[in-house]
Amino acid sequence: YRGGCNFETLGLSRTLLAEYFPDASSRISGIGLQGLERKALELHELAWPEDGVTKLPVGSFYRVRSQGERHAYEAKLISDLQTAVRRNDSAAYKRFSVALHDQDAIQLRDLLTFRRVGSEVPLHEVESVNAIRQRFVTPGMSLGALSPEAHGALNVAMNRIGAKSVSGEGGEDRDRYQPLPNGDNMNSAVKQIASGRFGVTAEYLNQCREIEIKVAQGAKPGEGGQLPGFKVNAYIAKLRHATPGVTLISPPPHHDIYSIEDLAQLIFDLKQIAPKARVCVKLVSSAGVGTIAAGVAKAKADAILISGNVGGTGASPQTSIKFAGSPWELGLAEANQVLTLNDLREAVTLRTDGGLRTGRDIVVAAMLGAEEYGIGTLSLVAMGCLMVRQCHSNTCPVGVCTQDEALRKKFEGTADQVVNLMTFIAEEVREILAGLGVRSLDDVIGRSDLLRQVSRGPDYLDDLDLNPVLVRADEGPRPPRSDRSFRHEVEPTLDEQIVADAGPVWERREKMQLTYTVQNTHRAVGTRTSHHIVTRSGDLPAGHLTVKLQGSAGQSLGAFGAKGLRLEVEGDANDYVGKGLSGAEIVVRGFPGETGEAVLVGNTCLYGATAGALFVAGQAGERFAVRNSGATAVIEGCGANGCEYMTGGRVVILGSVGDNFAAGMTGGEAFVLDADDALPSLHNPENVELLPLGDRADEVRALLEQHLEFTGSPVAHRLLQRWDETVSQFKWVHPSAPAADVPGSEGDSAPEDLRA
Repeated sequence: YRGGCNFETLGLSRTLLAEYFPDASSRISGIGLQGLERKALELHELAWPEDGVTKLPVGSFYRVRSQGERHAYEAKLISDLQTAVRRNDSAAYKRFSVALHDQDAIQLRDLLTFRRVGSEVPLHEVESVNAIRQRFVTPGMSLGALSPEAHGALNVAMNRIGAKSVSGEGGEDRDRYQPLPNGDNMNSAVKQIASGRFGVTAEYLNQCREIEIKVAQGAKPGEGGQLPGFKVNAYIAKLRHATPGVTLISPPPHHDIYSIEDLAQLIFDLKQIAPKARVCVKLVSSAGVGTIAAGVAKAKADAILISGNVGGTGASPQTSIKFAGSPWELGLAEANQVLTLNDLREAVTLRTDGGLRTGRDIVVAAMLGAEEYGIGTLSLVAMGCLMVRQCHSNTCPVGVCTQDEALRKKFEGTADQVVNLMTFIAEEVREILAGLGVRSLDDVIGRSDLLRQVSRGPDYLDDLDLNPVLVRADEGPRPPRSDRSFRHEVEPTLDEQIVADAGPVWERREKMQLTYTVQNTHRAVGTRTSHHIVTRSGDLPAGHLTVKLQGSAGQSLGAFGAKGLRLEVEGDANDYVGKGLSGAEIVVRGFPGETGEAVLVGNTCLYGATAGALFVAGQAGERFAVRNSGATAVIEGCGANGCEYMTGGRVVILGSVGDNFAAGMTGGEAFVLDADDALPSLHNPENVELLPLGDRADEVRALLEQHLEFTGSPVAHRLLQRWDETVSQFKWVHPSAPAADVPGSEGDSAPEDLRA
């Protein structure tokens, strides 16, 4: 986002902006020229005091210090909360909640209070703790950022109460897909699919109730998912299909989402591979998020998460920690208003997160439109986190946010502590509802008229006007909301016929070959079939179900294709061929009689592939094999940004490539036929080096022979005939940075105590 001028202002007065920054937005107004002058003079007095002794404080912008800026989490508050959850002490929780409420305003919601609906109702008539807790979510904190023990405890806790935990990006250990012997379930109910696509396989996507597309997160949009190399031990690398010791960064965009239409395609793909899972899209709270939310709803998302500007597990650059998003109150209110105005509100569940800490926060979020609530950092505090703010350094002293084996042994958190936390918050919600005269959260969702501003903030502000947050788009007695269970079904595709025709595969594991005519309106061919392979057949031998297609395939051919499926296309295919490929084989031969350097597959093919193979007797478009972490491919040329961010797999390219080849490539390898010696000026040298084939020549020749066998490629035939001449024209593109020494890098087994 640097240089993009994607700015909005928080806390500058509208008058100031109108005069000096007319193109910037200021939804809630704030400090003006007089206030800025006063603040500047106060700093001047500190820097140049009359006695000549400078008293400039060190400050506490990032870390808590007694004389610096205040933080919401103070030591006494943390102590009270941890006492409450460890001893199941409701009085200690009350002290925590009251102290948070009584401190000077930090969040926008601290400037609001409630209006009563009617006379107080008996507490026993209010919605149950069980029902309220099921609305709670522990947001995406990955196994990698968190220790395996902390990550697993969160999952167990949320599954016990029928709520949801989010895997975070980074894959999940398949051992968790089955409950423990005592019945506890360590499987995340929500599986995240982020731009890095770490560990996203067909199996992973079929082990959840919901899939969350993390477009961005409020604490660090565009830089989410950073995992320092010293946290990437062998176990984490195995889950993420990466190399131990190598830093993992999710690239700023999802390379298959450059428009709402692209997002709609990804949602379609996910609903094909996981036909029972709901799909949530995670957005950042910012000016204009309502318009984006409306587009997301039209793209058939089932839930939208408005993520606020605080939170995260500390792996973000300091430049992104503070000002990369806005408070959830602003974004949530705008999304709810715009969805309501466009008659889309009932079609989508709204969720929010980013610093929710008490039952009061939950009720405010409900009144601003949210039906579900993410409680992340507070959940970690409940398990022992002390907020020492060194998550990024792998030195967490209580074993919550580290992969260091010695520090992990210090983790004493339990699922019971998280359950106690959620119970305390739900009980507080019930008490507030009873006091307001309502019997359920549903009665106040979207009722922003039940909130009123009680403070205009410090006296140096020109104004602080929260009316834009409190405006209701629908003045009816019961604003529109979703039932939290509706799933937008997507239209059937060619796979409906494939699945029916392949009955013997499902019933008796027979080997089959099927043939169809395909059109570019047939999207995600092979994806629903792969769902059946994963859920009904398990791993099938390669090519066990061969589907031959004649014509032009639509978008996402073979997306998340599972092992045992082979798709053979006599023709061409659109964008996203082999997206998330999970073991299937895809062959694209071109139309009969076609000659020349034909482009046979579109953009962003093999994005996030983890296993399988792709053979194309022609060229691919741009962004080929971005984030490939395990698939093998042979193609005959590609456009710009090929092999970007690769962490595994092998790619052979028998022709020219575009600019920025192998940018951010930290694993895997590519073999490029570079007859014109153009690659040195086209590749990105930051992470890779160019080497001669050397002893890899036999491996490349074997792949060419396989390519010729599958596709009949004239290019492969010619190269093999003149192999002694052409072998020297290949360049081996290999990551230059060796893996760092990290604990456990000698093996790839899960920690012994993972399932304890």
